Amino acid sequence: MNHHRFAKSSKVSTHLIIVTLLAGMLPASGEIGILSPTEASALIESAAGSNQDLVVIDTRGGYKDYFRGHLPMAHHLEFDTLRGTQDGIPVQYLPPRLTVPLLKRAGVHRRRTHLLYATGSTLPNDEILSATMVAYVLEKYGIDDIMIVDGGLKSWAEEGLPVEQAYHGNPSGSLPSRRNFGIASDIGDIKAAMSDESVVIVDARPFNEYTGDDDVWFRKGHIPTAVSFPWFQLMADDNTHKFRPVDEVRPMLEEKGITTDRKIICYCGTSREGSLLRFYLRHLAGYPNVTLYEGAWKEYVWLEDQSLPTRTGPNP
Repeated sequence: MNHHRFAKSSKVSTHLIIVTLLAGMLPASGEIGILSPTEASALIESAAGSNQDLVVIDTRGGYKDYFRGHLPMAHHLEFDTLRGTQDGIPVQYLPPRLTVPLLKRAGVHRRRTHLLYATGSTLPNDEILSATMVAYVLEKYGIDDIMIVDGGLKSWAEEGLPVEQAYHGNPSGSLPSRRNFGIASDIGDIKAAMSDESVVIVDARPFNEYTGDDDVWFRKGHIPTAVSFPWFQLMADDNTHKFRPVDEVRPMLEEKGITTDRKIICYCGTSREGSLLRFYLRHLAGYPNVTLYEGAWKEYVWLEDQSLPTRTGPNP
């Protein structure tokens, strides 16, 4: 858990960077969280010339954006290569037999640090969701050393840090033998949660989709009992890739009943927005029991001959 990173003073942060550079070492393994662009740049600089310890992954959907400029050492892994249509339901996570080769090809490795980023800017830009989605997949397959660049390319550029156009290929990866599939919830968990007060279902979509006032979904509304907490409430007003401090967000979470003593199931339309909410709650705010309903609204509205109950309007 890395919510303590928000509390670092710039002086302490700079000291840590200098120590890291002088030692020529990567941060301690086994952490999932965020790094400032300055910290991320120092990490890349300390790993320059070696492909053995650090994997930098550009998760953007626009491959031409990668060609225009990316972080040094960045390998492009377009987030949606990890999903596809199954049984007619679009953008479902691929099964292990397809996911594992894709991750290995990107250099994902049980002994490497993984630095993820996308663009970020102002709404409707939502590319931070690609970074948290890829982070979720890595965690699900046993990787426990993952950092997202806080502020993404927007903050990177504002700090005057370099970008490059050279391609970067990582050596083939090797995943842990253990998996962490327990961070996922399925439709059975959702059904049980509707009548379990110790569990709260949280809808991370924009509020108009929660209420049913949208042109996206053929069935409108939200899962019964689910509370609304749009993902962008977790992000800075001037940068959709920069996370807001936990102390600012916690009162809003608790007002919705999203508390540390309850199990939290996050969901959204296709599971990207939900992946960001889960990342924040679990790895920044330190919530102990948070899962992602992978099937998301796209699956929920289609199952059982489209008969599962839905609710419209502003209330759970």
